[in-house]
Parts: sequence; structure tokens; C-alpha cells
Amino acid sequence: MTASPDEHEEAIRDRPHSRATPARARRNPALVQADILEVATAEFAEKGLSGASVNEIAEKTQTTKRMIYYYFGGKEGLYTAVLERNYKLIRELEHEVDLEHAEPVDALRLIAELTFDHHDTHRAYVRLVSGENMMKGKYIRQSDEVAGLGMPVLAVLEDVLRRGQEAGVFRRDVEAIDVHMLINSVSLFRISNQYTFDALFQRNLAADELRSHLRTVIGDVTVRYVCI
Repeated sequence: MTASPDEHEEAIRDRPHSRATPARARRNPALVQADILEVATAEFAEKGLSGASVNEIAEKTQTTKRMIYYYFGGKEGLYTAVLERNYKLIRELEHEVDLEHAEPVDALRLIAELTFDHHDTHRAYVRLVSGENMMKGKYIRQSDEVAGLGMPVLAVLEDVLRRGQEAGVFRRDVEAIDVHMLINSVSLFRISNQYTFDALFQRNLAADELRSHLRTVIGDVTVRYVCI
């Protein structure tokens, strides 16, 4: 979505005169947008798209509602930008890990543990994913930027699987997308279902004392699924 010309003009007029926006931020649009996205991530993760308020986000970022509309085109545009930012983040983290020089088994475990660590330290991301699934993926399907973000991680997994198969340690009937699904199912479940699981089994999956154990579990399960 894009803002109307009137909204753009109002936003532009607001920028140099807004008392709420710090002078340093007004001189740096990228800083303003990054701040808005950070606060909006927490708001959408906590309250969902319908419950989050653009006015509250503006207040917490010391900017204006008009400024948010200027940069993101509206509430739905801001929500989509939040989704894009969070999906890009995990893809960037995956690219930072040196897998090329790791043995296939070690590389696979590294991918599993990286995903576990990301979901553990970015719990807002897990809530955003859960909320977007409740809306049947409506907004992520509309995003051209998110559309291609799944392919790089599959390419990485395919390369690791290929190396393992060539070395004779991995099964040849395993698909990268199944491995990706397996890793994410456990990592996401630990955060998204922590309260219901605790109520049923009196075990808090997100407790610090279980973190190391469950991190090892996801690595072990992934490796054992793929190995011959």
C-alpha cells in the first residue's frame, strides 16, 4: 500500500517541525525507519495486526503517525515491512556461518543449532509467524521480497546434503525442504507452544535449564534423520 499525496505532503511538513522526533533522527531517515520497525515488531508480535496501534507505535518511537504513513503507506504496509525485516534477518544469519569448510555432519548440526538459537533469541519472530499463519499467510504472500527468501536456505541445505551423500554418510532419498521443516518444527514449537505444553506436562520448554538439552536434541534428531 502507498500513502496518498496529501498524506505524503503532511508527513513532509511534519518532519522538520515535529517536536516529538529528535533532531538527529530527522536528519537520518534510515534511523527513523529502523526505530519504527523495531518498535512495530514488538507491537505486532504482542498484539497482532488488528490489535496493534499505529498511534502507540508513533508515540513509542517519538515520531508521528503521518511519518509512519509516509514511510510505510499505512498499518498494513508497516506490518508487511516488519515481516520482511524479520525473515531477512534469519537468512542473513544463515549466510554468516561458515559451512563450506565444515564436514557435512557438522555443517548440518550447525544449521540446526543456528535456527534454534535464532528462534530462542528472536521470540517476537515466532509470534509474528504464528500470527501470520492465523491469517493464512495473507501478507507474506503479497510480499515480493519475502517470496524468494526461502530458496537460499534450501540451496545451503542441498549443498550440505550433496556433500554428505558424496562422502557416503547421508541418505540419498532426503530432501532439503524436509530437513528445513524438521529443524523449524522443533525450534518453533519450543517457543510457540511453551505455555500449553507446560500446562499439560508441567515442563516449560523455554526454561533456561532446558535450553542446552533441547539445542542438542534438535541437532541429534536432524543428523540421525539424514545419516545412513
